[in-house]
Amino acid sequence: YADLAERLSPAVVNIATSQRVRGVDDLPRFPPGSPMERFNEGLGEGGAQVTSLGSGFIISPDGVVVTNNHVIESADAIEVILQNGQRFNAVVVGRDPATDIAVLRIETRSPMPYVNMGDSDSARVGDIVLAIGNPFGLGGSLSVGVVSARNRNIDAGRYDDFIQTDAAINRGNSGGPLFDLDGDVIGVNTAIVSPTGTSVGVGFATPTSIVRPVVEQLIRYGETRRGWLGVRLANLTRQTAERAGYNGQTGAVVTRITPNGP
Repeated sequence: YADLAERLSPAVVNIATSQRVRGVDDLPRFPPGSPMERFNEGLGEGGAQVTSLGSGFIISPDGVVVTNNHVIESADAIEVILQNGQRFNAVVVGRDPATDIAVLRIETRSPMPYVNMGDSDSARVGDIVLAIGNPFGLGGSLSVGVVSARNRNIDAGRYDDFIQTDAAINRGNSGGPLFDLDGDVIGVNTAIVSPTGTSVGVGFATPTSIVRPVVEQLIRYGETRRGWLGVRLANLTRQTAERAGYNGQTGAVVTRITPNGP
């Protein structure tokens, strides 16, 4: 996997965010000259500054970056850090809380290294995958595993359709890419199930079949635009089918139509 790591790692970035927290002006300060004085930083005017770390990956030479929405959701400032240590201020192109995907852009004068999004539908249970990201702020860390399961529902929202993997995914890996052995991104590492908060070999990535159209719409419109029917549905039960004269049939019942909807 060393050749893959060497080729792909330059396009995987660390994402550092900062947020100003109000209402902490009355926090106690450590006395000047004490060993703990450094912890006074960020507690001055305007509140404390809270920082957090995540991962992302560049998908075009002009500096478009994909990450998780929860990595940048509350940030007042976002910085993208390349593997070679270069730092860039990033702006939010768009974000989609429903799928937990966000798109950033960095301004650069030279073409950036980037990776391609592949076909997650072709991934099979047992296929080898690589996760590259920024666990615990260490940066540029690679882990290897397999696709453990497909189409996982973890009650994360309306678009639960995760790739499960046993490649080590920890805090800070969120927003980083899950690669196949062709070096294409097949998922965005998003969540883990763990009683300890660290990797126990049960990680989840949002497949590119979901990520790709969301990213394309965020780049084009700055938001996602989804079709909707404007109806509320329920399962067609045996009793309902009998009352309606559809004995033995399956389907759905329209229980409500949205006024002035499509």
